[in-house]
Amino acid sequence: MSYESNPILDKLPKHLKQFIKPQNYEEYTAINQAVWRYVMRKNVDYLSQVAHSSYVEGLQKTGISIDHIPNMYGMNRILKEIGWAAVAVDGFIPPSAFMEFQAYNVLVIASDIRQLENIEYTPAPDIIHEGAGHAPIIANPEYAEYLRRFGEIGCKAISSAKDYELYDAVRHLSIIKEANGTPQEEIEKAEKHIEYLQENMGEPSEMALIRNLHWWTVEYGLIGTVDHPKIYGAGLLSSIGESAWCMTDQVKKLPYSIEAAHTEFDITKPQPQLFVTPDFAFLSQVLEDFANTMALRTGGLSSVKKLIASQALGTLELSTGLQISGHFHNVIEHEGKPIYIQTKGPTALAYRDKELVGHSTAYHAEGFGSPIGKLKGINIAIEDMYPRDLKAYNIYEGEQVSLEFEGGVKVEGTIITGTRNLMGKIILITFKDCTVTHNGEVLFQPEWGLYDMAVGQKVVSGYNGPADLNSFNLITHQLTETTIKPKEDPRRTQLEQYYQQIREYREGTNTTISRNKVFQAIKQEYPEDWLLSVELYELAKKSNDHDFQAEILAHLEQVKRNNPKVGHLIDDGIALVDAPLVS
Repeated sequence: MSYESNPILDKLPKHLKQFIKPQNYEEYTAINQAVWRYVMRKNVDYLSQVAHSSYVEGLQKTGISIDHIPNMYGMNRILKEIGWAAVAVDGFIPPSAFMEFQAYNVLVIASDIRQLENIEYTPAPDIIHEGAGHAPIIANPEYAEYLRRFGEIGCKAISSAKDYELYDAVRHLSIIKEANGTPQEEIEKAEKHIEYLQENMGEPSEMALIRNLHWWTVEYGLIGTVDHPKIYGAGLLSSIGESAWCMTDQVKKLPYSIEAAHTEFDITKPQPQLFVTPDFAFLSQVLEDFANTMALRTGGLSSVKKLIASQALGTLELSTGLQISGHFHNVIEHEGKPIYIQTKGPTALAYRDKELVGHSTAYHAEGFGSPIGKLKGINIAIEDMYPRDLKAYNIYEGEQVSLEFEGGVKVEGTIITGTRNLMGKIILITFKDCTVTHNGEVLFQPEWGLYDMAVGQKVVSGYNGPADLNSFNLITHQLTETTIKPKEDPRRTQLEQYYQQIREYREGTNTTISRNKVFQAIKQEYPEDWLLSVELYELAKKSNDHDFQAEILAHLEQVKRNNPKVGHLIDDGIALVDAPLVS
């Protein structure tokens, strides 16, 4: 195992553990640490005024330091006290996996950190966004429960095939945009591809809709009143630019409702509107309202069609509790109801999320098909028949029967046995010498072997993933590409050493370093760098070295003239030093 586990992580299923990677804390450079420190100092200074009170309290509760990038192991020791854990991953992971982690009370943290050049905002998930944005708010019990419940429901949402394509495209863009030296035309090509996909998604899937809810709450949520909101969304908490922008009148504030599920977002631009929830409990109320629209709770023909369109592994649950897990391929419908469902490839049958003995993917390797509904001309459904009823209709061991269902599906063969659930209801009937037809079309023939017929009057639920996680090999995730690490560059390495020297001086581990020599080197060798000069100004201010302060400020003015884009960053850094944080 390449990471340190704990009791919460031990409960994770194997298919989620495949996404976890070691944090490799020693790979963070002194520049990375300086970026973290600048953003956190700026955020805490500003967010203490505009963020929900849980944020500042949560920073302390979750052990997140302003001065040091959090160590995942240290965070886990503290998060354990509030029933959570954290793991490191490589950038974006599939939305269903991300949400399933949440269902297990595990915070997914992209352990990379944004480049200095992208200090205000990065489209790629990073430790500032995850660690400084998500982690503090989960110290609030009501919000933590919302996050867990969101994960529980969200990972059951059915995706469309196009969702997976969009996920890959967004991941690709986030990687190349954060990487140093990516040609602008390559970025523009990736952005245009995402625009094309977004414009041609068709009917939004459940995953697309619930992802919108996640964005407008967990990532970009406001709380309180429309006139006086506070920030709680991690995307806002971790963006020093957008956290200020969002509080202006230029961003429209709307009361949060289920309508947010139908409001799309663009990760590459500041959001034109945001939603305001009155409190954290209301988030859970809207989530439950949305869950009531999902196939998970509605079942029926639409749930079957959603799973067929997804082309992904999913599960249908029948009214008897029998669960069919596989890739759904076809459905025959009659009067708005499914009367025959068919999977393609490995399929497993389960009851109460536990695979039925003898009904694994090895047994149903070629797929599974079964009629759904009531028998024609008989008022009582098979699942509601008592043993005497079954005997009366010849649904009995050794009997040769012809069962015709409403809608025209006919099952003819000799009954071998039946499988019952814990309540004594029959959920599966096995035939030999069996033929299944629908209006003359053969759906199953005797030479294919034994025929297992699911018993169920209706489909009550449909959802993403298998009923029993052990029924399928889910350790199949392959990243199409990984985040791009900066290449070794002697010039960059030297700059990192200067940052490291000043860091050691500030922390008292090496006070023999000449700050002035470092400053002169920066001026001559790295005239475009601004952050280290801001840190040197902070040290000069602490030592009341007025001449050194003036020299640094004059240099920073020159940097601003040469690169006006960083002017506000320099001004904010100086303002933080001149008006230090009140602890």
